[in-house]
Amino acid sequence: MTTAATQSVLDEHYERNGDQAAIETVRARIAEAGVEYVYYQVVTLTGRVVGKVAPATELVRNVENGLRAHPGVMADLQMDAAGVLLAASPERGECVVMPDLDSFAVLPWDPRTGFFFCRMYEPAGAPEGAGGRPMPLDARGSFARAHAAFTARTGLELRSGCEPEATWTVPGHSAEHVPGTPHPMYHVGQLEQLRPVYQKVMSYGQELGFEMIESNCEGPGQLELNWMFDRADRTADRLVLHRLICRQVARELGASVTFMPKPAENQLGNGCHHNISLWEGDRNVLLDPGTPGLHLSTTGRHALGGILSHSAAAAAVMAPTVNSYKRYVATGQFAPQEINWGMDNKTCAVRLPASGRLEVKSPDAMVNPYLSHAAILASIEDGLKNSIDPGPARGSTDGPVTDRFGTLPLALDEALDLFAADHVLIQGIGPELTDLFLRMKRQEWARFCGAVTDWERMMYGAEGC
Repeated sequence: MTTAATQSVLDEHYERNGDQAAIETVRARIAEAGVEYVYYQVVTLTGRVVGKVAPATELVRNVENGLRAHPGVMADLQMDAAGVLLAASPERGECVVMPDLDSFAVLPWDPRTGFFFCRMYEPAGAPEGAGGRPMPLDARGSFARAHAAFTARTGLELRSGCEPEATWTVPGHSAEHVPGTPHPMYHVGQLEQLRPVYQKVMSYGQELGFEMIESNCEGPGQLELNWMFDRADRTADRLVLHRLICRQVARELGASVTFMPKPAENQLGNGCHHNISLWEGDRNVLLDPGTPGLHLSTTGRHALGGILSHSAAAAAVMAPTVNSYKRYVATGQFAPQEINWGMDNKTCAVRLPASGRLEVKSPDAMVNPYLSHAAILASIEDGLKNSIDPGPARGSTDGPVTDRFGTLPLALDEALDLFAADHVLIQGIGPELTDLFLRMKRQEWARFCGAVTDWERMMYGAEGC
C-alpha cells in the first residue's frame, strides 16, 4: 500500500485501472460485441502501432497489473551503425505497459477483437530511483502529460483536427497526373473510382467513434478523409487509428495505400494539416467577441507568433522523413516554403481559414501526431508567455510583410540541426525523447546519403558522361 506522499505515477495508473465501475463498463462492451481477443498497443516514435494480444478472459489481470515490453520497441528496435539498439540495451529491464481504460474500442472489421491504447512506465524497483516513473520514450504518454501541465499552467486546452491525405492505388486506376490535362482536384469522377475505398474508411471510422465530415479527392488516387476536431490527444489517437483503418481497407480491396509525403514526382504530396484552436472551458480564445469578419484575437496572435517562431526547428517533427522535404521543394502544390501567415491564403505556412482556428500546413502524412502536437503546444506557450507578434498577414494592408521567420528547411539534416538547437521544443517534447528522435533521424539521413538512387543512375550512369 502506498501513501499519497510515496505514490508514483504508475501507482496512480494502477489506482485508476482498479476502478471496478470502469472495468465493468469495458466488460459489458466486450460481452455485447462478443470480443474474444484484446490488443494492448503503444505507438512508437515513428508512429507505428506495436503491442501484445491476450484473450479477453484475461482482461482484469491485464488492466490491473499491466503487461511488460522492452523499451527498444519505441525505436522500432533500430540499431546504430555499431549494431547497438538505439532505445535501450538488450540487458535493460522491461517496462510496464498500462492500458488507458477509456481508450477501449472494438475493431469494426472483426468484432471478436478489441484494443486499448497504453502508456509505458518504469517498473517498481527500477535503478536510480526511476521506479514508477513514466517511461520518457513514450511519445503518447508524454504528450498527454504535457497537455495536462499546459492546462494547469494556463487554463487552456488545445483542440485540433487533422487533414490526413493518402495516395491509393486500386486495380484499374492510376494515381499519376498527365501534364496538360485537367487536374482532377475535387472531381466527382475520381471520387467514384475510389468509392469502395472512401465508403469503407468512413464507415470503419464512424464505428470507432469518428464524426466523419467533408472529404474530397485532392488529385489522382489521393483522398483526404476528415473527421470533426476534438481535444488534441483524442485527435492524435484517431490519426493513428485512421492509418490502421486505411491499411485494413487496402488489404480488403486488394489495393495499396501510402502516406509517403511525396510518392512520385508526378503525384501530389501527402500532407496532414493540423487545424488548431485554444479553449478556456467552452470559450474559444482565438475569437474576439463582437469583432466582425475574419479575425484573430490578441491571444491568438501571440499563439500564432510562437508557432511561426519555432516552425523552422519544428519541421524535423512535422516533416520527419528524408522524403518529406521533396513535398516542400515541389512548388505550386500548396505546400509551404516561406514561414509566414495569411488570412485565407493557401500558400502560407499558417493560415486563418475561418475565425477561431489556425491551420498549420507544415505537417505531412507520416507525422507522429503526439510529437507534432507537443511541438505546437510548446510553441504556443512560448508565444503566449513572450507575447510574440506574428506581424501582418501576407497580403495585408496593415504594414509591410517581413521575412523575419525565414523559410522552412529543405532537407532533413538541416531540419535536425535546427531542432537540436531549439530549447523550447526540446523541453516541450522532452529531452530524452528528443535525443532518441535525433539519433534515429540522423542515422536515417546517413543511410540515405549512402544509398544509390535511380536518379543518380540516370544522371551519372553509362549515358551520363
